[in-house]
Parts: sequence; structure tokens; C-alpha cells
Amino acid sequence: MKIISGEEVQQVLSFERLIPALKDAFSADFGMPQRQIYPLPGGSEAKHDTFAVLPAWTQDVLGVKSFTHYPQNPEKGRLTVAAQVLLFSRETGSPLALVDGTSLTYWRTAAISGLASSMMAREDASSLLLFGTGELAPYMALAHATVRPLKNIYIQGRSEQKVQKTIDKIKAARPDLTVLACDKYEEVIGHVDIVSCATGSPTPLFDSALIAAGTHIDLVGNHHQTCRECDSETVKMSYVIADSCLNVFHEAGEVLIPLSEGHIEKTHVKGELAQLCTGDVNGRLNNNQITLFKSVGTALADVASAHHVYQLLQK
Repeated sequence: MKIISGEEVQQVLSFERLIPALKDAFSADFGMPQRQIYPLPGGSEAKHDTFAVLPAWTQDVLGVKSFTHYPQNPEKGRLTVAAQVLLFSRETGSPLALVDGTSLTYWRTAAISGLASSMMAREDASSLLLFGTGELAPYMALAHATVRPLKNIYIQGRSEQKVQKTIDKIKAARPDLTVLACDKYEEVIGHVDIVSCATGSPTPLFDSALIAAGTHIDLVGNHHQTCRECDSETVKMSYVIADSCLNVFHEAGEVLIPLSEGHIEKTHVKGELAQLCTGDVNGRLNNNQITLFKSVGTALADVASAHHVYQLLQK
């Protein structure tokens, strides 16, 4: 069995190859039981510690990702997420690889949003507002910039130092992009084509009234039932796709709260990522439509990404 480090993951992955690989995986036959999320003592009620187990299989491999999510770790100088992905051969059941899931999580999370954006954001989308300055933030910007002709990216965050660090990382990978700090999101959000949220905020980040027609909204930061990165009105006025309906209807406050309030019904979520990839549902119906992709993470994305890394290293 091969042990694949985070450094190897970083060396071989690119969004140009990972995003198409994930589209292939979500378009083919796969199995993905509901992931199990176990709240742990520690942290706060809104940002509690978590242990999770995510199984999935494709035509080629079986796999399981296990991760911990400790929201208060950054205050102690540690990473929020720690993860590993274990792969087995689909044909023989033999173990193939143990892949560092921490670095893989950043890549696959952003790649899934990029994949959704490739089918939901307007084809001429040229600007992005990114809420969040954590480890995931630069990956999110670069994934969207891979699938859409972005020119201008705005970074909104509470720490000037973290905002600048995020800007520097994006510019290092894509010096062709204009990347700017955004002190007041209200002055920017109505003029951008994509709004991506990758934060630990338990409450809505923006006023829905400021969202312009044709905007694509991408929500990846929350996987708690009582928290949300946008308000009910944003969800109500949007064409909504989930990465996994099973997981989103179990975990995502962005959908569960407006459901409980009676603002939407379950049918308001028009489909999930696999249906987008196979063409069974549309990503948007016209250029004036506001679209919204809610992602809480899927085992298939982890297993397919880990297998992609394994194959690259085998070559």
C-alpha cells in the first residue's frame, strides 16, 4: 500500500486536470451512503468539534475519508481540518493507498465548486467576490478562475493580514489576475458575477437585496444545521443545486432554516451535482437567473480525487 503525503498531493494536482476528473466521476456509476458526522465535546455550540466518516466507491476503487474539524484550532496555531483517505481496489478489495486528506480537502472542495461554476455561472463571468481568508480561500479563487474568464477578484475578510496573505497566494499562482482587498462588500457585491463563501460564519454574510441578476452564489463554509452563510431570501430567489441532496438536507442550515420557516419547499432544490454532470438538470435557465450551489462535501469527491492523485503518481 502506498502512503501519499500532503507534499505529493500538492505537487501533482492542478485544477485543469482535477475538475474534469471529478466531472467524469460524478457522471459515472458510483455508490455513496450518507456520511456520518459526529459532534464532539469541545468548542462552542455554533462551532463545535467534529469527527466524520465518509464512504464511497466508483467502478475502480472503494474508499473512505475520515476527518476532524476543530474550528478553534487556528487560535492554537493548528489547522482546522485533519483528514486521511484510504483507497481499496474495487476489483480485489486490496488496499491501494493512504492519501493525506488535509491537503486533498482543499483541492477537492474548491474543484467541486469550480465544477459547479462551470455549469452554473454565466460563461462570461469575469469577477468574483470571495468571503473568507482561511487555508481554503486561495484554492476557491483559483478553481473558479480555471473554469471562467475571471479578471478581477475581491477578497473580504476580518483580518487585513489574512486578506493580504490570501491575495499573495492567488497572485503567486495567477499573476494575470487583479486581486484586491474588499473592505466594504456592499460596494462590490452588486457588480460581481460570482460570490463565493468559504467561512466559519454562523450567520449570513451579506444582504440578499444587493445581489444582482445573473449572479452565481457558491456556499461551502457551513455544514451545521443551525448555521448559514446566506439568508432565507437569498435561497428563495435563487435556482439551487446541492452537491448531495442527502447530505445538504441533513446538514446545511442554508436550506434547512428556510425550509423550517416555510419560505421554500424541498422541491426548491432543483437537483444535485451528479445530475448537473450527466445533463439531467440544467445549471441555469437564462443569464438573468441567480444561481446558488450549496456544498457540504461528499465522499465521492474525496475518493475520486484521491484516486486521481494515486493514478498520477503511478504514472
